[in-house]
Amino acid sequence: MLGRLNARRREKGMTTLGMMILALFVGLFAFAFIRLVPVYLNYMKISGVVDGVHQEFDGKGPTSGAIRASIERRFDVESVGVITAREVSVTAVDGGFEVRADYDHTAPFIANISFTVHFDKSALVRR
Repeated sequence: MLGRLNARRREKGMTTLGMMILALFVGLFAFAFIRLVPVYLNYMKISGVVDGVHQEFDGKGPTSGAIRASIERRFDVESVGVITAREVSVTAVDGGFEVRADYDHTAPFIANISFTVHFDKSALVRR
């Protein structure tokens, strides 16, 4: 009985192999996080553009051309390079315009493995 108790006290910690496997998993998740952070930061810029257009024109009788010009100006200021201002759709709906940024962003991960994230941000600009 006393021999087993002493053996358990000596068997503390991880083996080198266990530590390497754990480091591999933590490293993969950290690398995935590093690859996906810029994707979401770009989405936040685009979301800010759509929300800014909504705040600027909501209820002020805008035209499609004025909204499109504002989107292009905001894309230049924010340095958005994932999509162009032309890829943001401005469609006439009842009572105003719908501004929609609907796109996919692919970020390479390891070798031929990539992450594809779909974003869809829209706002209704009332007349």
